[in-house]
Amino acid sequence: MKRKITFVIYGIIILVAILAVFLNLNKKDTTKNLTKIKVAEVAHTVFYAPQYVALEKGFFEDEGLDVEYLLTPGADKVTAAVLAGDADIGFSGSEATIYVYNGGEKDYLKTFAQLTQKDGSFIVARDNIKDFKLTDLKGKTIVGGRTGGMPEMTLEWALKQAGITPGKDVNIDTSVAFAAMGGAFIGGTGDFVSLFEDSARIMTLYF
Repeated sequence: MKRKITFVIYGIIILVAILAVFLNLNKKDTTKNLTKIKVAEVAHTVFYAPQYVALEKGFFEDEGLDVEYLLTPGADKVTAAVLAGDADIGFSGSEATIYVYNGGEKDYLKTFAQLTQKDGSFIVARDNIKDFKLTDLKGKTIVGGRTGGMPEMTLEWALKQAGITPGKDVNIDTSVAFAAMGGAFIGGTGDFVSLFEDSARIMTLYF
């Protein structure tokens, strides 16, 4: 009786081992033919949620793609990553391709897709302002991002639409790098700051 039980146990172990090897080999065969693509994203934000869902659900693999995301804060950093070959595709404002082309780069970048239709920035204040309006920025300093960057240019456009003249009615601090804007604001720089959703949400822990 003991021999039969032992035989059955060994048999089960062998079957499990064979099944594990088979599944592992099958997994390797599935991923072997995928095309590897590295994507540098300017920010990890809810505005890009559809691509994260696609990654988790395996939609890219269904199309034969093995996608890896690299967080590279700032359009200038994204551009550098693509030009250096560290990334195949970059998510950033389209101004980056214009700057590279105007700079005379022979192997210049090309914009081939539109991921979002709206700017993903929020204006964050130190204090709670009831019924906030853009005119509340008058006479204040706002940390706006890099000069010539899409977020900063969009901010200027929004201010002008509200009848506010940047540099005259409001001071836009463009000396702070994209990735350091939240930290600079926490440290006391500016009265307001313009941030993407991910960083703006973190600010609620401090103000």
